[in-house]
Amino acid sequence: MTNLSPAADCGSTLTCLQALGVNIGRVSSVADAIDIHGLGKEGLREADDVLYAGNSATTMRLLSGLLAAQPFFSIITGDNSLRSRPMDRLISPLRLMGADIWGRGGGSLAPLAIKGGQLHGVEYVLPVPSAQIKSAILMAALFADGETIIHEPTKSRDHTERMLQAMGVSLRVDECRICITPPDVPPNSIDFHIPGDISCAAYWLIAGAIHPDARIRIKDTGMNPTRTGIVDVLLKMGATLRIENQHLTTAEPLTDLLIESSQLTGTEIGGDLIPRLIDEIPVIAVAACVAKGVTVIKDAAELRVKETDRIRDLVNELSKFGATIEEMPDGMTIYGGAKLRGARCSSHYDHRLAMALGIAGLVAEGETVIEDAEVVEVSYPTFWQDMRGITAN
Repeated sequence: MTNLSPAADCGSTLTCLQALGVNIGRVSSVADAIDIHGLGKEGLREADDVLYAGNSATTMRLLSGLLAAQPFFSIITGDNSLRSRPMDRLISPLRLMGADIWGRGGGSLAPLAIKGGQLHGVEYVLPVPSAQIKSAILMAALFADGETIIHEPTKSRDHTERMLQAMGVSLRVDECRICITPPDVPPNSIDFHIPGDISCAAYWLIAGAIHPDARIRIKDTGMNPTRTGIVDVLLKMGATLRIENQHLTTAEPLTDLLIESSQLTGTEIGGDLIPRLIDEIPVIAVAACVAKGVTVIKDAAELRVKETDRIRDLVNELSKFGATIEEMPDGMTIYGGAKLRGARCSSHYDHRLAMALGIAGLVAEGETVIEDAEVVEVSYPTFWQDMRGITAN
């Protein structure tokens, strides 16, 4: 596996897997590469201690799907933020498949206690589009005694489906319907090159578009069609954005993105577009603050159950810069054309909020101070270093 991010979330996953007996080694000749030696269907072992997922909901949810099928007992927990995030939507389908799983708050909050065992194939309708819950069910379905069918209300990120298909698993996708048949033999091992994360690229796409004198090229960015909402929105707002050098690696499309200073106009963002850019909404809101006209972001109530209430905190923090922005139950209305002023603001220990505020500070007049800015280590440890590099050039 190459191009592995050094982010804390990835580290949490690796640490949990090692605690379960997985042998993971660094490839000495490649700085960002690791080898993972699979243990087969019955090779995992009970961890000696509680598994710690840090701030990573992806780690907790996907591992819960895997642990639900193991013949041993596990407890998985996380930091204060992760322990406040909803887990009932994860527990319900896993219990339906036959797992014994418990959580605080009547089964809605971590820590989660899981007694794994034989699982059954099910047909399940996701109440909300969630790639994490879908992927947890797919992990569990690999060990079930029959076919599992998942129905999504709207298509969400499909990285897990693509990876499993590349590994030879019998998995069929028909629009928002996914069918997976448990394999008789272990999935094939593969060499996997991880695409550049478009959620990380989004900060530089917005920075390039709203800065008065910018030209930024971002190479080898993942262009999975379930993730490209940020590109669609920027083009809709009138950004000078070019897509170049499109190619494919391990079933995932990659491209180079070239963004230049642009005159953006407000737009409406909602509906099926939201699952394709849910993590990018904080920095999109920054672009909307300086764009001409009004931007309405709706159907995004899921933002309230992220690391923080991102709707409330984003409205409060961007208002400190002089933005005119109104909170709605499922989003926000942003009146563009603001001349942002430097401000003292808080990340609320939310990595995406910290980086969005950083981009606001980049184009604001005067000094900006972001409290607890080191939280970017969760997903993008070199963010501030990269910002210094871009501004120096």
